[in-house]
Amino acid sequence: MSIRLLIVSTLDSSQPFGAFTRPFYLGMYLAQHFEVCQLGLNCSAVDYAQSVSIGSRSLRSYIQEVQKCIEEFHPDVVYAQETLPGLAALIASVLRGQTKCPLVFDFHTLSAFEYWTRLPYAPHRFNEFTQFIKTYIAQGTLIFANKPIIAASQSIIELIPKWYHTVPRRIYCVGNGVTEDLLNASSSHQPDPYHQLRPAKIVVVIAPKTFSFPTNDMSVSMTLEVARHLEQHSQDIHFVVIGRNADELDQSLPSNITFVGFLPQRSDFLAHLQYADVGLLPFSRQAVAGGARNKALDYLACKKLVVSTPEGLRGLEEFRHLQHLLVAGDSVEEVANTVLDACTKLEHYKPLVEAAHTLIRDKYSWSAKAARVADILKNEVILPIEKSKVEKS
Repeated sequence: MSIRLLIVSTLDSSQPFGAFTRPFYLGMYLAQHFEVCQLGLNCSAVDYAQSVSIGSRSLRSYIQEVQKCIEEFHPDVVYAQETLPGLAALIASVLRGQTKCPLVFDFHTLSAFEYWTRLPYAPHRFNEFTQFIKTYIAQGTLIFANKPIIAASQSIIELIPKWYHTVPRRIYCVGNGVTEDLLNASSSHQPDPYHQLRPAKIVVVIAPKTFSFPTNDMSVSMTLEVARHLEQHSQDIHFVVIGRNADELDQSLPSNITFVGFLPQRSDFLAHLQYADVGLLPFSRQAVAGGARNKALDYLACKKLVVSTPEGLRGLEEFRHLQHLLVAGDSVEEVANTVLDACTKLEHYKPLVEAAHTLIRDKYSWSAKAARVADILKNEVILPIEKSKVEKS
């Protein structure tokens, strides 16, 4: 008999990036191990399993839909990703009297840490502080619920004892992965979307608008400053920002930067990565860029030379300066100088690109990440429950 897995997340098919990525692709490959049902905000993109779209970030709506899915789908395990879905799944299991419900949480980030770190730089500090309090209590509730936790990075595991003064008994690290179309992007035959900007080297930045978190906004601000710093080299280096439009900004733009907006067609997105020369992760320390992991992996999978600040690589400590990529300092000048060096020495740094791509292919595919999650669910959750049933009988 197949094992039924209910995945509860904030998956939103209208925004196929950021929070969409982890639940969608883990779900796709977990469907090879389990009978999967995806529950999220908008699951219209989920074509590999049955799904339920809630359409609202209301905790009450989530609780109601989780209860309904438990009643109709009869999951053997509920795998809840991020804080809101985790709270909904926990409350739903208690309301149904299923306090021993097999429930596993997935932490993409440690939200309270992110809000607290950004607080001194937030334009609306009271709102940011309120969010900090809410997320600290909410995520703490999940941590002290004594359920297994899967964290998206080792740094989350290390931060939990510092922030909550407890060490979860069962916590595992399963990072983000990359898709096969990115690993094979070099084999596509799309035309060069940057032909009008040539012969300049293209430095691409992925910075879509994301719900509630200003991290990408901060990366755009730094990109603009770096572009201004290098404007005298505009014939040689051009910055391209994917994910937003120039009219969203209330400032004049340097001549060496272009905003291409959101690219709804996957083929267009792949082409913009394939033909870029450098992938940039311009995140200052206060940005707390947990989501940058997705961008870094995308760049490296497409064999792009990556230039990043230290914060841009948080959670990807396995990738090292001058072994897989280039790590600049935190200042605009340091980032600009590293970008200039990268663009003038692309051939020199080609071994870094190849080493990073090999590491990505061997260890960072979504298929491999899902297999690890499947092992955790089977060995640490399902088998103990089955063993307990046998002992009782």
